[in-house]
Amino acid sequence: MLLTITCTPPEDAAWPATDLGFLLHKNPDRVQAFEQSYGVAHVLYPQADAARCTAALVLEVDPIRLVRGRSRSTPDFSLGQYVNDRPYAASSLLSVALGAVFRTALHGRCDQRPELVRTALPLRIELPAVPCKGGPEAAERVFAPLGWTVAVTPLPLDPAFPEWGDSHYVRIELTGTLRLADALSHLYVLLPVLDGAKHYWVAADEVDKLIRASSGWLAEHPDRAWITRRYLARRHSLVRTALARLAEIDDTDPEQLGAVEDTGDEFGKDTGAASPAAEQTTVETAERTPSLAVLRREAVLAALREAGARRVLDLGCGDGALLRELLAEKAFSEIVGVDVSMRSLNTAKRRLRLDRLPERVAQRLTLRQGALTYTDTRLRGYDAAVLMEVVEHVDPPRLGALEHAVFGSAAPSSVIVTTPNAEYNALYEGLAAGTFRHSDHRFEWTRAEFAAWAHRVAAQHGYRIRFVPVGPEHPDAGSSSQMAVFTKATTDGATKGVAQ
Repeated sequence: MLLTITCTPPEDAAWPATDLGFLLHKNPDRVQAFEQSYGVAHVLYPQADAARCTAALVLEVDPIRLVRGRSRSTPDFSLGQYVNDRPYAASSLLSVALGAVFRTALHGRCDQRPELVRTALPLRIELPAVPCKGGPEAAERVFAPLGWTVAVTPLPLDPAFPEWGDSHYVRIELTGTLRLADALSHLYVLLPVLDGAKHYWVAADEVDKLIRASSGWLAEHPDRAWITRRYLARRHSLVRTALARLAEIDDTDPEQLGAVEDTGDEFGKDTGAASPAAEQTTVETAERTPSLAVLRREAVLAALREAGARRVLDLGCGDGALLRELLAEKAFSEIVGVDVSMRSLNTAKRRLRLDRLPERVAQRLTLRQGALTYTDTRLRGYDAAVLMEVVEHVDPPRLGALEHAVFGSAAPSSVIVTTPNAEYNALYEGLAAGTFRHSDHRFEWTRAEFAAWAHRVAAQHGYRIRFVPVGPEHPDAGSSSQMAVFTKATTDGATKGVAQ
Protein backbone atom coordinates (compact mmCIF):
# COMPACT_ATOMS: atom_id res chain seq x y z
CA MET A 1 0.00 0.00 0.00
CA LEU A 2 1.21 3.47 -0.83
CA LEU A 3 0.19 6.95 0.27
CA THR A 4 2.05 10.13 -0.65
CA ILE A 5 1.56 13.61 0.81
CA THR A 6 3.11 16.51 -1.10
CA CYS A 7 3.38 20.09 0.10
CA THR A 8 4.31 22.94 -2.24
CA PRO A 9 4.37 26.31 -0.43
CA PRO A 10 3.45 29.50 -2.29
CA GLU A 11 6.38 31.62 -3.47
CA ASP A 12 5.93 34.20 -0.72
CA ALA A 13 5.75 31.63 2.09
CA ALA A 14 8.04 32.26 5.05
CA TRP A 15 8.52 28.54 5.61
CA PRO A 16 10.17 25.84 3.45
CA ALA A 17 8.34 22.78 2.18
CA THR A 18 10.58 20.56 4.31
CA ASP A 19 8.73 21.81 7.39
CA LEU A 20 6.27 19.07 6.46
CA GLY A 21 8.75 16.80 8.22
CA PHE A 22 8.29 18.73 11.47
CA LEU A 23 4.50 18.47 11.21
CA LEU A 24 4.67 14.71 10.54
CA HIS A 25 7.38 14.28 13.20
CA LYS A 26 9.45 12.31 10.69
CA ASN A 27 12.91 13.44 9.55
CA PRO A 28 13.15 13.84 5.74
CA ASP A 29 16.80 12.70 5.85
CA ARG A 30 15.93 9.27 7.23
CA VAL A 31 14.02 6.18 6.14
CA GLN A 32 12.09 4.89 9.13
CA ALA A 33 10.30 1.60 9.72
CA PHE A 34 7.50 0.92 12.20
CA GLU A 35 6.39 -2.57 13.12
CA GLN A 36 2.66 -3.23 12.93
CA SER A 37 0.81 -6.33 14.05
CA TYR A 38 0.19 -7.23 10.39
CA GLY A 39 3.39 -5.99 8.73
CA VAL A 40 5.80 -3.06 8.56
CA ALA A 41 5.11 0.61 7.78
CA HIS A 42 7.90 2.64 6.18
CA VAL A 43 8.13 6.44 6.00
CA LEU A 44 10.45 8.03 3.45
CA TYR A 45 10.72 11.24 1.45
CA PRO A 46 11.18 10.81 -2.34
CA GLN A 47 11.70 14.58 -2.58
CA ALA A 48 12.53 17.09 0.13
CA ASP A 49 13.68 20.60 -0.66
CA ALA A 50 12.53 24.13 0.12
CA ALA A 51 10.15 24.29 -2.86
CA ARG A 52 8.55 20.85 -2.67
CA CYS A 53 8.40 18.05 -0.13
CA THR A 54 6.79 14.63 -0.56
CA ALA A 55 6.33 12.16 2.30
CA ALA A 56 5.46 8.57 1.46
CA LEU A 57 3.89 5.97 3.73
CA VAL A 58 4.53 2.46 2.41
CA LEU A 59 2.80 -0.40 4.17
CA GLU A 60 4.06 -3.94 3.70
CA VAL A 61 1.34 -6.36 4.77
CA ASP A 62 2.16 -9.92 5.77
CA PRO A 63 -0.97 -12.04 5.07
CA ILE A 64 0.30 -14.69 7.46
CA ARG A 65 0.34 -12.23 10.34
CA LEU A 66 -3.24 -11.25 9.59
CA VAL A 67 -4.54 -14.73 10.27
CA ARG A 68 -2.07 -15.81 12.94
CA GLY A 69 -4.00 -17.02 15.96
CA ARG A 70 -7.21 -17.75 14.06
CA SER A 71 -8.53 -21.28 14.26
CA ARG A 72 -9.70 -23.25 11.25
CA SER A 73 -13.21 -23.19 12.65
CA THR A 74 -13.58 -19.42 12.22
CA PRO A 75 -16.14 -18.59 9.52
CA ASP A 76 -13.70 -16.58 7.38
CA PHE A 77 -10.85 -19.09 7.45
CA SER A 78 -10.13 -19.79 3.79
CA LEU A 79 -7.53 -19.38 1.09
CA GLY A 80 -8.85 -15.84 0.71
CA GLN A 81 -7.18 -14.97 4.00
CA TYR A 82 -3.80 -15.55 2.33
CA VAL A 83 -4.46 -14.57 -1.27
CA ASN A 84 -6.05 -11.11 -1.35
CA ASP A 85 -5.52 -7.46 -2.22
CA ARG A 86 -4.47 -6.32 1.24
CA PRO A 87 -0.77 -5.83 0.47
CA TYR A 88 -1.61 -3.48 -2.40
CA ALA A 89 -4.91 -1.63 -1.98
CA ALA A 90 -5.36 1.18 0.55
CA SER A 91 -7.87 -0.10 3.10
CA SER A 92 -8.53 0.04 6.84
CA LEU A 93 -5.05 -1.42 7.38
CA LEU A 94 -3.49 1.70 5.89
CA SER A 95 -5.81 3.79 8.05
CA VAL A 96 -4.57 2.00 11.17
CA ALA A 97 -0.95 2.48 10.12
CA LEU A 98 -1.56 6.16 9.42
CA GLY A 99 -3.06 6.60 12.88
CA ALA A 100 -0.11 4.87 14.52
CA VAL A 101 2.77 6.36 12.51
CA PHE A 102 1.41 9.92 12.25
CA ARG A 103 -0.47 9.96 15.56
CA THR A 104 0.92 13.29 16.78
CA ALA A 105 0.29 14.98 13.43
CA LEU A 106 -3.24 13.56 13.34
CA HIS A 107 -3.90 15.14 16.75
CA GLY A 108 -2.61 18.49 15.48
CA ARG A 109 0.45 18.88 17.70
CA CYS A 110 3.89 20.23 16.79
CA ASP A 111 5.89 22.11 19.39
CA GLN A 112 8.57 23.17 16.90
CA ARG A 113 6.20 24.61 14.28
CA PRO A 114 2.97 25.41 16.20
CA GLU A 115 1.97 28.15 13.75
CA LEU A 116 2.00 25.68 10.84
CA VAL A 117 -0.32 23.31 12.70
CA ARG A 118 -3.02 25.99 12.46
CA THR A 119 -2.14 26.94 8.88
CA ALA A 120 -3.96 25.61 5.82
CA LEU A 121 -1.25 24.19 3.57
CA PRO A 122 -1.32 23.53 -0.20
CA LEU A 123 -1.40 19.72 -0.25
CA ARG A 124 -1.65 16.95 -2.79
CA ILE A 125 -2.43 13.42 -1.64
CA GLU A 126 -2.09 10.44 -3.97
CA LEU A 127 -3.40 6.92 -3.47
CA PRO A 128 -2.55 4.65 -6.42
CA ALA A 129 -5.01 1.88 -5.53
CA VAL A 130 -8.10 2.21 -3.34
CA PRO A 131 -10.91 -0.38 -3.12
CA CYS A 132 -14.06 1.61 -3.84
CA LYS A 133 -17.10 -0.52 -4.60
CA GLY A 134 -19.27 2.58 -4.95
CA GLY A 135 -17.18 3.64 -7.94
CA PRO A 136 -15.55 7.02 -8.63
CA GLU A 137 -18.76 8.79 -7.61
CA ALA A 138 -18.44 7.51 -4.04
CA ALA A 139 -14.90 8.86 -3.68
CA GLU A 140 -15.99 12.22 -5.11
CA ARG A 141 -18.98 12.45 -2.78
CA VAL A 142 -17.06 11.77 0.43
CA PHE A 143 -13.99 13.93 -0.22
CA ALA A 144 -15.33 16.90 -2.21
CA PRO A 145 -17.51 18.38 0.61
CA LEU A 146 -14.39 18.55 2.78
CA GLY A 147 -12.66 21.07 0.51
CA TRP A 148 -10.74 18.73 -1.76
CA THR A 149 -10.52 18.85 -5.53
CA VAL A 150 -10.91 15.17 -6.34
CA ALA A 151 -9.53 13.33 -9.36
CA VAL A 152 -10.59 9.67 -9.49
CA THR A 153 -9.39 7.25 -12.17
CA PRO A 154 -10.98 3.78 -12.40
CA LEU A 155 -8.44 0.98 -12.73
CA PRO A 156 -9.12 -1.70 -15.38
CA LEU A 157 -9.37 -5.35 -14.45
CA ASP A 158 -6.57 -6.01 -16.93
CA PRO A 159 -5.06 -3.35 -19.22
CA ALA A 160 -4.39 -6.07 -21.77
CA PHE A 161 -8.12 -6.86 -22.00
CA PRO A 162 -10.02 -3.55 -21.94
CA GLU A 163 -13.24 -5.35 -22.87
CA TRP A 164 -13.28 -6.82 -19.36
CA GLY A 165 -14.09 -3.38 -18.02
CA ASP A 166 -13.03 -1.61 -14.85
CA SER A 167 -12.33 -3.16 -11.48
CA HIS A 168 -13.70 -1.80 -8.22
CA TYR A 169 -10.32 -0.18 -7.55
CA VAL A 170 -9.59 3.47 -8.26
CA ARG A 171 -6.65 5.85 -8.21
CA ILE A 172 -7.39 8.94 -6.10
CA GLU A 173 -5.62 12.28 -6.21
CA LEU A 174 -6.72 14.97 -3.75
CA THR A 175 -5.59 18.58 -3.99
CA GLY A 176 -6.56 21.35 -1.65
CA THR A 177 -5.45 23.89 0.94
CA LEU A 178 -6.17 22.39 4.35
CA ARG A 179 -4.59 21.90 7.74
CA LEU A 180 -2.45 18.77 7.72
CA ALA A 181 -4.29 17.38 10.77
CA ASP A 182 -7.60 17.74 8.93
CA ALA A 183 -6.23 16.04 5.82
CA LEU A 184 -4.98 13.09 7.88
CA SER A 185 -8.29 12.80 9.73
CA HIS A 186 -10.15 12.63 6.40
CA LEU A 187 -7.95 9.74 5.27
CA TYR A 188 -8.10 7.98 8.63
CA VAL A 189 -11.90 7.87 8.57
CA LEU A 190 -12.70 7.59 4.87
CA LEU A 191 -10.27 4.93 3.66
CA PRO A 192 -12.07 2.10 5.50
CA VAL A 193 -15.37 3.69 4.50
CA LEU A 194 -14.60 3.46 0.78
CA ASP A 195 -13.36 -0.10 1.21
CA GLY A 196 -16.57 -1.03 3.00
CA ALA A 197 -14.82 -3.45 5.34
CA LYS A 198 -12.59 -3.43 8.38
CA HIS A 199 -9.91 -6.04 8.78
CA TYR A 200 -10.16 -6.17 12.54
CA TRP A 201 -12.85 -6.55 15.18
CA VAL A 202 -15.02 -3.45 15.57
CA ALA A 203 -15.59 -2.85 19.28
CA ALA A 204 -17.45 -0.14 21.17
CA ASP A 205 -14.34 2.04 21.40
CA GLU A 206 -14.53 2.54 17.62
CA VAL A 207 -17.29 5.07 18.27
CA ASP A 208 -14.90 7.18 20.36
CA LYS A 209 -12.23 6.88 17.66
CA LEU A 210 -14.67 8.05 15.01
CA ILE A 211 -15.94 11.01 17.05
CA ARG A 212 -12.41 12.14 17.93
CA ALA A 213 -10.97 11.69 14.44
CA SER A 214 -13.86 13.41 12.64
CA SER A 215 -14.37 16.28 15.08
CA GLY A 216 -15.31 19.41 13.20
CA TRP A 217 -16.36 17.89 9.87
CA LEU A 218 -18.35 14.65 10.00
CA ALA A 219 -21.44 16.07 11.72
CA GLU A 220 -21.98 18.49 8.82
CA HIS A 221 -21.00 16.12 5.99
CA PRO A 222 -23.95 15.49 3.64
CA ASP A 223 -23.24 11.72 3.68
CA ARG A 224 -22.43 11.47 7.39
CA ALA A 225 -24.90 8.64 8.10
CA TRP A 226 -23.49 6.47 5.32
CA ILE A 227 -19.92 7.22 6.42
CA THR A 228 -20.77 6.32 10.01
CA ARG A 229 -22.39 3.02 9.04
CA ARG A 230 -19.47 1.97 6.88
CA TYR A 231 -16.85 3.03 9.42
CA LEU A 232 -18.58 1.02 12.15
CA ALA A 233 -19.01 -2.03 9.91
CA ARG A 234 -22.82 -1.70 9.99
CA ARG A 235 -23.04 -2.64 13.68
CA HIS A 236 -26.36 -0.90 14.25
CA SER A 237 -26.07 -0.39 17.99
CA LEU A 238 -22.72 1.39 17.52
CA VAL A 239 -24.07 3.36 14.57
CA ARG A 240 -27.01 4.63 16.61
CA THR A 241 -24.68 5.65 19.43
CA ALA A 242 -22.34 7.48 17.07
CA LEU A 243 -25.13 9.30 15.23
CA ALA A 244 -26.71 10.37 18.51
CA ARG A 245 -23.41 11.80 19.72
CA LEU A 246 -22.83 13.60 16.42
CA ALA A 247 -26.34 15.00 16.62
CA GLU A 248 -25.79 16.28 20.15
CA ILE A 249 -22.49 17.96 19.32
CA ASP A 250 -23.83 19.53 16.13
CA ASP A 251 -27.29 20.29 17.57
CA THR A 252 -29.03 18.16 14.96
CA ASP A 253 -31.81 15.60 15.06
CA PRO A 254 -30.60 11.98 14.96
CA GLU A 255 -33.30 11.49 12.31
CA GLN A 256 -31.66 14.15 10.16
CA LEU A 257 -28.39 12.25 10.38
CA GLY A 258 -30.13 9.15 9.06
CA ALA A 259 -30.46 7.22 12.31
CA VAL A 260 -34.16 6.50 11.78
CA GLU A 261 -35.31 7.29 8.29
CA ASP A 262 -34.14 5.64 5.08
CA THR A 263 -32.97 8.61 3.01
CA GLY A 264 -32.44 6.63 -0.17
CA ASP A 265 -29.50 5.57 -2.29
CA GLU A 266 -27.10 8.47 -2.63
CA PHE A 267 -24.56 6.73 -4.85
CA GLY A 268 -26.77 4.88 -7.30
CA LYS A 269 -26.49 1.19 -8.12
CA ASP A 270 -23.64 -0.79 -6.70
CA THR A 271 -22.58 -4.33 -6.04
CA GLY A 272 -22.51 -5.72 -2.56
CA ALA A 273 -23.33 -3.31 0.24
CA ALA A 274 -21.74 -0.12 -1.01
CA SER A 275 -25.04 1.68 -1.40
CA PRO A 276 -26.26 3.68 1.61
CA ALA A 277 -29.81 2.57 0.92
CA ALA A 278 -28.81 -1.06 1.15
CA GLU A 279 -27.16 -0.44 4.49
CA GLN A 280 -29.82 1.66 6.18
CA THR A 281 -32.08 -0.28 8.50
CA THR A 282 -35.09 1.09 10.30
CA VAL A 283 -34.18 1.45 13.96
CA GLU A 284 -36.43 0.61 16.84
CA THR A 285 -38.27 3.67 18.12
CA ALA A 286 -37.95 2.66 21.74
CA GLU A 287 -38.05 5.39 24.34
CA ARG A 288 -34.92 7.46 24.32
CA THR A 289 -33.88 10.86 25.60
CA PRO A 290 -34.89 13.52 23.06
CA SER A 291 -31.99 15.14 21.25
CA LEU A 292 -30.95 18.70 22.04
CA ALA A 293 -32.42 19.84 18.70
CA VAL A 294 -35.82 18.40 19.66
CA LEU A 295 -35.70 19.96 23.14
CA ARG A 296 -34.79 23.32 21.64
CA ARG A 297 -37.69 23.29 19.20
CA GLU A 298 -40.05 22.31 22.00
CA ALA A 299 -38.82 25.26 24.07
CA VAL A 300 -39.26 27.66 21.13
CA LEU A 301 -42.77 26.38 20.43
CA ALA A 302 -43.71 26.72 24.10
CA ALA A 303 -42.51 30.34 24.10
CA LEU A 304 -44.50 31.07 20.93
CA ARG A 305 -47.65 29.56 22.43
CA GLU A 306 -47.16 31.52 25.65
CA ALA A 307 -46.85 34.73 23.63
CA GLY A 308 -50.04 33.88 21.75
CA ALA A 309 -48.26 34.33 18.44
CA ARG A 310 -50.14 33.58 15.22
CA ARG A 311 -47.98 35.22 12.55
CA VAL A 312 -44.40 33.95 12.95
CA LEU A 313 -41.04 34.65 11.28
CA ASP A 314 -38.42 31.88 11.29
CA LEU A 315 -35.28 33.91 10.57
CA GLY A 316 -32.39 31.74 9.43
CA CYS A 317 -34.77 28.83 8.89
CA GLY A 318 -32.13 26.57 7.32
CA ASP A 319 -33.47 23.21 6.16
CA GLY A 320 -36.87 23.78 7.73
CA ALA A 321 -36.81 21.74 10.93
CA LEU A 322 -38.74 24.37 12.91
CA LEU A 323 -40.99 25.21 9.95
CA ARG A 324 -42.27 21.63 9.98
CA GLU A 325 -43.25 21.97 13.63
CA LEU A 326 -44.94 25.32 13.02
CA LEU A 327 -46.96 23.95 10.11
CA ALA A 328 -48.18 21.11 12.31
CA GLU A 329 -49.97 23.58 14.61
CA LYS A 330 -53.04 25.32 13.20
CA ALA A 331 -52.65 28.17 15.68
CA PHE A 332 -49.82 29.55 13.56
CA SER A 333 -51.85 31.07 10.74
CA GLU A 334 -48.97 32.66 8.81
CA ILE A 335 -45.38 31.40 8.75
CA VAL A 336 -42.47 32.97 6.91
CA GLY A 337 -39.11 31.21 6.60
CA VAL A 338 -36.13 33.40 5.69
CA ASP A 339 -32.61 32.22 4.89
CA VAL A 340 -29.67 33.62 2.95
CA SER A 341 -28.97 30.22 1.36
CA MET A 342 -31.15 29.31 -1.61
CA ARG A 343 -29.86 25.77 -1.31
CA SER A 344 -31.20 25.52 2.25
CA LEU A 345 -34.56 26.90 1.16
CA ASN A 346 -34.80 24.34 -1.64
CA THR A 347 -33.91 21.59 0.83
CA ALA A 348 -36.62 22.86 3.20
CA LYS A 349 -39.13 22.84 0.36
CA ARG A 350 -38.28 19.20 -0.43
CA ARG A 351 -38.32 18.07 3.19
CA LEU A 352 -41.61 19.77 3.89
CA ARG A 353 -43.04 18.29 0.67
CA LEU A 354 -44.90 21.49 -0.05
CA ASP A 355 -46.08 20.16 -3.41
CA ARG A 356 -47.88 17.32 -1.61
CA LEU A 357 -49.43 19.28 1.26
CA PRO A 358 -53.08 20.28 1.16
CA GLU A 359 -53.43 23.77 -0.29
CA ARG A 360 -54.85 25.21 2.92
CA VAL A 361 -51.72 24.04 4.78
CA ALA A 362 -49.15 25.01 2.15
CA GLN A 363 -50.57 28.51 1.73
CA ARG A 364 -49.77 29.28 5.38
CA LEU A 365 -46.04 29.11 4.58
CA THR A 366 -43.87 31.51 2.59
CA LEU A 367 -40.14 30.96 1.96
CA ARG A 368 -37.96 33.98 1.24
CA GLN A 369 -34.29 34.41 0.50
CA GLY A 370 -32.71 37.25 2.42
CA ALA A 371 -29.80 38.30 4.61
CA LEU A 372 -30.75 39.05 8.20
CA THR A 373 -28.28 41.93 8.34
CA TYR A 374 -30.42 43.97 5.91
CA THR A 375 -33.80 45.52 6.64
CA ASP A 376 -36.85 44.16 4.82
CA THR A 377 -40.14 46.04 5.11
CA ARG A 378 -42.04 42.82 4.30
CA LEU A 379 -41.03 41.44 7.71
CA ARG A 380 -42.72 44.18 9.73
CA GLY A 381 -45.86 43.68 11.76
CA TYR A 382 -45.45 40.02 12.79
CA ASP A 383 -46.33 38.65 16.20
CA ALA A 384 -43.04 36.84 16.75
CA ALA A 385 -39.65 36.20 15.21
CA VAL A 386 -37.39 33.25 15.97
CA LEU A 387 -33.59 33.29 15.67
CA MET A 388 -32.87 29.66 16.52
CA GLU A 389 -29.10 28.96 16.50
CA VAL A 390 -28.51 31.88 14.13
CA VAL A 391 -26.66 34.71 15.89
CA GLU A 392 -23.49 32.65 16.40
CA HIS A 393 -23.15 32.33 12.60
CA VAL A 394 -22.91 36.12 12.20
CA ASP A 395 -19.55 37.85 12.22
CA PRO A 396 -19.39 40.00 15.38
CA PRO A 397 -18.96 43.28 13.41
CA ARG A 398 -22.27 42.48 11.64
CA LEU A 399 -24.27 41.80 14.79
CA GLY A 400 -25.28 45.44 15.06
CA ALA A 401 -26.83 45.29 11.59
CA LEU A 402 -28.78 42.16 12.55
CA GLU A 403 -30.00 43.80 15.75
CA HIS A 404 -31.27 46.83 13.81
CA ALA A 405 -32.90 44.71 11.09
CA VAL A 406 -34.73 42.42 13.54
CA PHE A 407 -35.38 44.45 16.70
CA GLY A 408 -35.42 47.91 15.16
CA SER A 409 -36.93 47.57 11.69
CA ALA A 410 -39.05 44.39 11.79
CA ALA A 411 -39.80 44.95 15.51
CA PRO A 412 -42.13 41.97 16.13
CA SER A 413 -44.01 41.77 19.41
CA SER A 414 -41.79 38.90 20.56
CA VAL A 415 -38.31 37.73 19.56
CA ILE A 416 -36.96 34.32 20.61
CA VAL A 417 -33.21 33.78 20.38
CA THR A 418 -31.37 30.52 21.11
CA THR A 419 -27.63 29.98 21.00
CA PRO A 420 -25.11 27.43 22.35
CA ASN A 421 -23.76 27.83 25.86
CA ALA A 422 -19.97 27.84 25.50
CA GLU A 423 -19.49 26.77 29.13
CA TYR A 424 -21.20 23.45 28.40
CA ASN A 425 -18.77 22.57 25.58
CA ALA A 426 -16.25 21.06 28.00
CA LEU A 427 -18.74 18.26 28.73
CA TYR A 428 -18.78 17.01 25.12
CA GLU A 429 -16.18 14.25 24.73
CA GLY A 430 -15.90 14.63 20.98
CA LEU A 431 -15.34 18.39 21.08
CA ALA A 432 -11.71 19.44 21.30
CA ALA A 433 -10.89 22.17 23.81
CA GLY A 434 -11.15 25.65 22.35
CA THR A 435 -13.23 24.60 19.34
CA PHE A 436 -16.83 25.48 18.49
CA ARG A 437 -19.72 23.06 18.02
CA HIS A 438 -19.95 23.92 14.34
CA SER A 439 -17.23 24.97 11.92
CA ASP A 440 -19.33 27.92 10.72
CA HIS A 441 -19.79 29.43 14.19
CA ARG A 442 -18.10 32.81 14.49
CA PHE A 443 -18.33 32.78 18.28
CA GLU A 444 -20.05 30.98 21.14
CA TRP A 445 -21.18 32.92 24.19
CA THR A 446 -21.00 32.04 27.86
CA ARG A 447 -24.17 32.64 29.88
CA ALA A 448 -22.84 35.98 31.12
CA GLU A 449 -21.89 37.11 27.61
CA PHE A 450 -25.29 36.15 26.21
CA ALA A 451 -27.09 37.91 29.06
CA ALA A 452 -25.04 41.09 28.57
CA TRP A 453 -25.82 41.14 24.83
CA ALA A 454 -29.52 40.43 25.37
CA HIS A 455 -29.97 43.09 28.07
CA ARG A 456 -28.26 45.70 25.91
CA VAL A 457 -30.43 44.90 22.87
CA ALA A 458 -33.61 44.83 24.95
CA ALA A 459 -32.88 48.21 26.53
CA GLN A 460 -31.97 49.77 23.20
CA HIS A 461 -35.11 48.60 21.38
CA GLY A 462 -37.74 48.65 24.12
CA TYR A 463 -38.12 44.97 25.01
CA ARG A 464 -38.40 43.12 28.28
CA ILE A 465 -36.46 39.90 28.55
CA ARG A 466 -36.41 36.54 30.30
CA PHE A 467 -33.99 33.64 29.99
CA VAL A 468 -34.86 29.95 29.65
CA PRO A 469 -32.37 27.04 29.92
CA VAL A 470 -32.66 24.47 27.12
CA GLY A 471 -31.40 20.89 27.17
CA PRO A 472 -29.46 18.99 29.81
CA GLU A 473 -28.18 21.10 32.71
CA HIS A 474 -24.97 20.86 34.68
CA PRO A 475 -24.66 22.42 38.15
CA ASP A 476 -21.58 24.40 37.13
CA ALA A 477 -21.75 24.70 33.34
CA GLY A 478 -25.47 25.39 33.05
CA SER A 479 -27.65 24.11 30.20
CA SER A 480 -26.37 23.01 26.81
CA SER A 481 -28.35 25.72 24.99
CA GLN A 482 -29.60 29.06 26.22
CA MET A 483 -32.72 30.95 25.16
CA ALA A 484 -33.78 34.55 25.56
CA VAL A 485 -37.41 35.62 25.08
CA PHE A 486 -37.80 39.32 24.22
CA THR A 487 -41.26 40.87 24.64
CA LYS A 488 -42.07 44.33 23.33
CA ALA A 489 -42.97 46.76 26.13
CA THR A 490 -45.93 49.16 25.78
CA THR A 491 -45.72 52.86 26.58
CA ASP A 492 -46.89 52.24 30.16
CA GLY A 493 -44.10 49.72 30.75
CA ALA A 494 -46.26 46.60 30.51
CA THR A 495 -45.52 43.87 28.04
CA LYS A 496 -47.42 43.81 24.80
CA GLY A 497 -49.54 40.73 24.16
CA VAL A 498 -50.89 39.54 20.84
CA ALA A 499 -53.68 37.37 22.19
CA GLN A 500 -56.21 38.72 24.67
